[in-house]
Amino acid sequence: MCVVLPTYNEAENIRAMLVALLTEFDDHTSYAFSVLVVDDNSPDGTAAQVLDIAAQDDRVRLLSGHKRGLGSAYTRGFLHVLNGMEVDVVVQMDADFSHAPEDVARLVATLPEHDVVIGSRYTSGGEIDESWGLKRRLLSRFGNLFARYVAGIYRVADCTAGFKAIRVSALRQALPLRLPPSGYVFQVALLHALMITGARITEVPIRFSDRARGATKLGRRDIVEFFLHVWWLRLLSRKTFVKFALTGLSGVVINLGCFQLLLSSGLNVYLSSALAIEASIVWNFFLNNYWTFRDRQITTRKRIRGLKFNLVSMLTLAVSFGAFVVMRVTWPSQPEILAQAVSIIPGVLANYFANSYWTFKPDRV
Repeated sequence: MCVVLPTYNEAENIRAMLVALLTEFDDHTSYAFSVLVVDDNSPDGTAAQVLDIAAQDDRVRLLSGHKRGLGSAYTRGFLHVLNGMEVDVVVQMDADFSHAPEDVARLVATLPEHDVVIGSRYTSGGEIDESWGLKRRLLSRFGNLFARYVAGIYRVADCTAGFKAIRVSALRQALPLRLPPSGYVFQVALLHALMITGARITEVPIRFSDRARGATKLGRRDIVEFFLHVWWLRLLSRKTFVKFALTGLSGVVINLGCFQLLLSSGLNVYLSSALAIEASIVWNFFLNNYWTFRDRQITTRKRIRGLKFNLVSMLTLAVSFGAFVVMRVTWPSQPEILAQAVSIIPGVLANYFANSYWTFKPDRV
């Protein structure tokens, strides 16, 4: 077993964490235990402390590299384990004591019947440190729900957990990731890859503690990457979306063609944009209704479905037209056709998710 610890500026925690892990597993002689610290060239001397302990205990190793984010560090560490170490289990956890070293053995002990065991905050019995403020709790809860229902990881209560025990055989099948993220969304991307490759996943409750020393590395860039990446995971994993994308591509042709035609006839640019969007919406409805979602078992009456589609169309129109106005106001010198093309993107995403999960929602998912 190898515990992979990604670090950046964790000099205040890494020595105590390594000592705690080594002490914890001194009593577990049945495990061939090691720790791989993946440090992103921390300027605070984290690597020096790891090397100091490694000189005294050969179970500790250091893998250094450039700072490219948590996801990149984990990928580098996992590939090092897969290609250069003879272990059958990998454990990923934080180095700041958010995850308790004494819980590692509990996760590993659950593996014989599973491929992935998640140390979960949100399964029954899981807890979060009381010192977490309302903002952090809401962000964590919303991010987790977003990942569950957008990426389609319904069976897992804690999709954003960074504490997992994973069989090497399952990890080897999941890597490399199709869209390798650099930041914290790596946790969701890895779990998604494990799920679609058939890994047996379970959760055990843990208490998640707030770090006592050092500062969190989560920034705005990580949050933006998280929400964008989760959407792409969902889109790439759904065959339905392939049909929807082709339908949308034909809708783009209708949209831009109508826009150019109306504009050349002397119609107001904003009215031309709205009418072109509406024309593409109607076109897309017929293709989606009779092709994209035709295999779904839907008992909702057609007139109800039609009403829902019209409401979604209004939403799509508002999103796309709003994007067009923003583009025109923000960058008035750009070609009008470019603004119209860019405004299609948010409309397509809003259209797909609203129609897939509401208008054409099957009786059983």
